[in-house]
This record gives sequence, C-alpha cells and structure tokens, in this order.
Amino acid sequence: AYHTIKAVVSTQSGHYGREEREESAMSTIIIRGSTDNIMDDIERAIDDGVNSVKVLSRDQRCLPGAAATEIELAKQLMTYGEQTPGMEQYAIKKFAEAFEVFPKILAENTGLKANEVLANMYNAHQDKVSGMNAGINLEADNCEIMDVVERQVFDIFLTKHWGIKFAVNAACTVLVVDQIIMAKQAGGPKPRKGQADPDDE
Repeated sequence: AYHTIKAVVSTQSGHYGREEREESAMSTIIIRGSTDNIMDDIERAIDDGVNSVKVLSRDQRCLPGAAATEIELAKQLMTYGEQTPGMEQYAIKKFAEAFEVFPKILAENTGLKANEVLANMYNAHQDKVSGMNAGINLEADNCEIMDVVERQVFDIFLTKHWGIKFAVNAACTVLVVDQIIMAKQAGGPKPRKGQADPDDE
C-alpha cells in the first residue's frame, strides 16, 4: 500500500505528528526549531536515517559498532604484521594503527581519555570468544567496555566497506605521486617597484 506521510518534528514542544493517506509514496517532513543550527542537526539526522534505511534495503549485513570492528581489524592486522618478514611488516603495522583513529575520536568526543580507552579495548579483544564484540560504552561516565551485540549497537556493513576502500585508495594515490605541482598565482606580471598598477587607478 502507498501512503503519504506528513511528519512534523518540533524541538520547542517536543512532539511528533504523523498523517497517513493512501494516495502516493511521497513523504513530507516539516522541521521546527528555535535556531538554524538545531534545525540543521535535525535535518542531518533525518537524512542519515533515510540513507541508512536505503542502504539496508540493498544489503542487510551489519557489523559490531562502537569501534569494536576497527579495534578487531587493528589487532588482527598487527598480529599479521608481526608474522610478516622484511620491510613489509612496518607498512602493515602502520595500516593497523590507522584503525585506532575511530575509538580515539569517539573517546575524545565523549570526554574520555583516548589512551585509556584504547588499552581497555585491546585487553577486551584478547578474548577470542566474546572479545570481538567489545566496544565503547558512550553513555557511561567513565571508560567502560560493553558487548555491543548484546546492547544491539551495530554499524552498516556497506558503509564501513566503502569507507575503508575509499580511504585506502586515497592513501595509495598519495603514495604513488612522484611530484606535486604547485599552483601559481593567477594574473600577469607584477608591476615594478615605484610604478602604480593601472588596474588600481
């Protein structure tokens, strides 16, 4: 069945209205707020939610959230790098360290110490049975590690897949650049000293 949904999201009164009609599949969302910044945040949240539903309609696979997937990838890559002989092990270890950015950003945004969060997450991921699902509890006042699958905190698989792929492609592109061409300032030759520029007259 096709429905027309008219939703009203208000930050002042805190209510959410909904009206359905069996006419079309169009949806209209009206946002009300006291400031433009609040309405921009609500619009961004709605846009993220709609895009998440669109992605899940294509691929319903999900991964453990709250930086649990990134730390597990970093741990396995670090182990693989230690077993790799030659100079390649340094590149693999640095690639593993790049995944530590995700829990660091989450920790800093919530006011936690990034180094303490990383240490606790690595310790939790040493357990091969349930450690793979260990993530940051962003609702706790201190550094607390939780089972994200039990708390139902998931990330979309396609989002992480394409995000990592694009980041790796960008890094590889920078590494293969032999020379950077600097852009010069546009315009003709500069006027000599003591002479006025005719364009300024």
